[in-house]
Amino acid sequence: MSIEINVPDIGAVEVTEIMVKVGDKVDVEQSLITVEGEKASMEVPSPQAGVVKEIKVAVGDKVTTGKLIMVFDTVEKVTEASAKTTSDANTDKADSKDVGQAKSELTEVIVPDIGNDEVEVTDIMVNVGDKISVEQSLITVEGEKASMEVPAPFAGEVKEIKIAKGDKVKTGSLIMIFAVDATAASPAASAETSNAEIAKKSEASPSEPPQVSSTAQASNVSETKNEFIENDAYVHATPLIRRLARAFGVNLAKVNGTGRKGRILREDVQTYVKEAVKRSEAGATTAGGLPGMLPWPKVDFSKLGEVEEVELGRIQKISSANLSRNWVMIPHVTVMEDADITEVEAFRKQQNKEIEKLQTGVKITPLVFVMKAVARALEEMPRFNSSISADAQRLTLKKYVHIGIAVDTPNGLVVPVIRDVNKKGIIELSKELMEVSKKARAGKLTASDMQGGSFTISSLGGIGTTSFTPIINAPEVAIMGLSRSSMKPVWNGSEFISRLILPMSLSFDHRVIDGADGARFATRIAQLMSDIRRLVM
Repeated sequence: MSIEINVPDIGAVEVTEIMVKVGDKVDVEQSLITVEGEKASMEVPSPQAGVVKEIKVAVGDKVTTGKLIMVFDTVEKVTEASAKTTSDANTDKADSKDVGQAKSELTEVIVPDIGNDEVEVTDIMVNVGDKISVEQSLITVEGEKASMEVPAPFAGEVKEIKIAKGDKVKTGSLIMIFAVDATAASPAASAETSNAEIAKKSEASPSEPPQVSSTAQASNVSETKNEFIENDAYVHATPLIRRLARAFGVNLAKVNGTGRKGRILREDVQTYVKEAVKRSEAGATTAGGLPGMLPWPKVDFSKLGEVEEVELGRIQKISSANLSRNWVMIPHVTVMEDADITEVEAFRKQQNKEIEKLQTGVKITPLVFVMKAVARALEEMPRFNSSISADAQRLTLKKYVHIGIAVDTPNGLVVPVIRDVNKKGIIELSKELMEVSKKARAGKLTASDMQGGSFTISSLGGIGTTSFTPIINAPEVAIMGLSRSSMKPVWNGSEFISRLILPMSLSFDHRVIDGADGARFATRIAQLMSDIRRLVM
């Protein structure tokens, strides 16, 4: 049955936008057209559901109350028309599926939950025809900070490989198709279900508005700081376009409208966002992504002598961009302090001897004592355990204490995070630190292993140095660097005595932390390290 859709009681108005097309399925209250009167514009909603059969108006037409604008087919009519075709198709699919299941089932293998970021396929470890067991590694992928292997969620034979080296994949991406024995298919059912759910989410994600970083917007998209703000001022746009702009975070006052009388259309907003993203990405390739900075000098070093070019690893490339941004955008201040760890070191060696008798494999390092001291200081001085907003107007004070530990690996620097350091003992922290360090050097860290840190410790004591200036790991506001400890003469009031001294360097964001507070934090760490009894008080 066909249904006529008429203009409701709104007087005489002009059609400024048609928001559906012939063949579209329309829900009740879905907007059909936008009209504009003398004082306002409004959207005309659909009084009932159906499929658009005819559109009786065009942009620019004048319409009045009761004017025919569209003709719908009811949902029931469309459903009946397609029911037989759908039923036949389903029957054919069921027959063919039954035949295939007599021997094996073809099952999709997708990327498991590895976080929100895209990763690059660096190695494919199986071939078509290989028999695969559960948890056998299939591919190696490399993300921003670590590489990892993707295991098989179930056993089977590789029938198709859907990716190649260098491809970008993410959670839910199809990577392979397995032939799975029908008898063995049941145990994998739950895995297939969860995989399918992830895949659906992944497929849906492209429709979400792209997130444009506020920092990049402020520096690259516009010279004004009000590039992306609420659209309170009057602009020539419909309520639908205003909602779309709010979803993208776009200030419509900055968008050039191409519609009638300068009206802003959906395409104008989409074009604006695409150009903003391109400018942001282009700006990020320069030093710090800041306008007005001199380009990097181009030198032909081969004219000066023999050279060799080596490609940086992905982790180093990502780290380079992050470190450049942090160094340029965060006003760093670094204070140095020495901690007397003579008593701590004696206690540590004594405990290691006792633990060695138990043959647990656990070894206590000086770093865990620093972690405990830092955790205590973060609880006492919460500003060091915070993050500043992108507009530098607000602080987020964190009630948890998750400490990142910088680890040097063959593939570059990574920062696994030890969670709830303030709630764990020395032995538990030692075990966890050994485990994450081993995973880091083997390239087995996952995205979740490196997320959520609120403070970072970088230790170069095993290599050397007397001091250095660590770069803050945004969005954190402080980082502590540890250098090599050494025996030094210390005046005790009457004579010089030999003490084991640990040099410490504390870098902090001067927007959040004053110099005096930075000095207090560093000296508090030194106090706690000089007498570990303070940690239990």
